[in-house]
Amino acid sequence: MPKGKLFEPSTELLRKVGWTADGLNEKSRKLVITNEKARLNFIITKTADVPTYVEYGAADIGIIGKDVIAESEKNIYELLDLGFGKCHLMMAVPKEKKRPHFEDYAHTRVATKFPNIAEKFFTERGMQMEYIKLNGSIELGPIVGLSESIVDIVETGTTLRENNLEEIISIMDSTARLIVNRVSYKLKYPRIDNLVTDLKILLKSV
Repeated sequence: MPKGKLFEPSTELLRKVGWTADGLNEKSRKLVITNEKARLNFIITKTADVPTYVEYGAADIGIIGKDVIAESEKNIYELLDLGFGKCHLMMAVPKEKKRPHFEDYAHTRVATKFPNIAEKFFTERGMQMEYIKLNGSIELGPIVGLSESIVDIVETGTTLRENNLEEIISIMDSTARLIVNRVSYKLKYPRIDNLVTDLKILLKSV
């Protein structure tokens, strides 16, 4: 289970199909919460680590944003778009330093949490860029002169506006996805498939 904005909607969705455990709370001091009767273990971890736990089989399934899946490039199956956690990845620049054309930003520095996605996006458009990996306050990059632009996730755009930044191009849309370990999907297929079926029915009724 990912900490942060996806935790509550994820646990609520699973609860509705009978996948839950006493004490399943993001603020719990326990990192693994168990429902022995239902044979369920819930691992609570940082968002960026969810695909890693699933890829290596420490977790059979996980719920995580499409942006994190794309950035991690882990060897997992993506089973279902859960529809919540909507946001999009975009490039933004300071309003006062906006250039006439998107291509004019070639050979500049980009501050981002998503260097893999950013590099693929710009390379496909024939643009060589310098990527600066940051883990927080991405908007600070161009403000202090660390970079000319940022590539980051946006939900409402409030943070961009507050920092006088303007989106100039959208890179990808993102929502929460159900992912599964490839081996687990084969060995535990009936149980995982039942979960997917129940989730599909639930999502259609919403």
